[in-house]
Amino acid sequence: MFLEITQQIHQWLLSLLPETAVPYVEMVLIAVVYLALFAVLGLFLVLLERRVAAWFQLRIGPNRVGFQGVLQTIADALKLVSKELVGIKKADKFLYNLAPYFVIITSLTALGLFPFSPYFQGFDINIGIFLLIALSSIGVIGILMAGWSSNNKYSLIGAMRSGVQTISYELSIGLSLLTMVLLTGSLQLSEIVEVQKNGWLILQGHIPAFIAFVIFIIAGTAETNRTPFDMVEAESELGAGFHTEYSGMKFAYFFLAEFINMFIICAIATTVFFGAWLSPFGITDSIVWLGPFWFMAKTFVLIFLMMWFRWTFPRLRVDQLLTLEWKYLLPINLVNIVLMAVLVWQNLIIQF
Repeated sequence: MFLEITQQIHQWLLSLLPETAVPYVEMVLIAVVYLALFAVLGLFLVLLERRVAAWFQLRIGPNRVGFQGVLQTIADALKLVSKELVGIKKADKFLYNLAPYFVIITSLTALGLFPFSPYFQGFDINIGIFLLIALSSIGVIGILMAGWSSNNKYSLIGAMRSGVQTISYELSIGLSLLTMVLLTGSLQLSEIVEVQKNGWLILQGHIPAFIAFVIFIIAGTAETNRTPFDMVEAESELGAGFHTEYSGMKFAYFFLAEFINMFIICAIATTVFFGAWLSPFGITDSIVWLGPFWFMAKTFVLIFLMMWFRWTFPRLRVDQLLTLEWKYLLPINLVNIVLMAVLVWQNLIIQF
């Protein structure tokens, strides 16, 4: 179905435009689709967060705007769009205005790499895992720029914490993914999915794969600056951390990027550990739309797990946060990657 629709659009554009212009128009259309997906996901995740928080805290949650409060996040978005953009007198204007776009563009770029189905993937590159890790590393530069350029000591402290936290937990994310790359022999996301047609990697990789998944979820939660690893914002200490001095849509960009980054972390886990768009019943679905359905269903289960973390555990201190990574997660990861290498080596010996 997706392939037929894209072919029809391609033929229609060829009938209207010169052949050389068609690829550029198609790129713009693809960008619009991903922008729409980005906006809808962000609004829905904010609503889901509020609902999950209310459920865990035994309260009602948003229920006034729209049916059961489903329009609450749209109302909030309209408020932020119409809100005045307050400038900072002694801020570095260029970096202050650039930082929100820096953060949100890296999140949007990462969305284009995921295989939502065999026919719905914006960009299938042979170093997909490597590119995702690189993009997640670049996003923190926007946070550092926001904290430094705001000319606010609390923003700067939040930005510095973000740099320390990201540098630390990026190691665990990279090593846990490298553990699965050893098992698949590929960095390309579509090939990683193909390997899982005989079973999800979390099952194929036995205990090392499960350990890699647990470490990835913990490190991914820290990477997205979510509780119990939200030292970057720490409302009780830093006001709002690196985005204390932002308002209106610039604040909304940071807020939206946090939720999209949570989706990205869970989408990576879905792709690498749980077969992406593949059915959990070990069959290839003949109905095309079931691919994106399974991908989103698995991803949202993991998102619920991350939200569960937020409303269950208290915030860690900075020293506890770094101790967890450097004294526990990193050594376990290094041992685990050796175990996976031994497992793959034994499988190769059996095959030959």
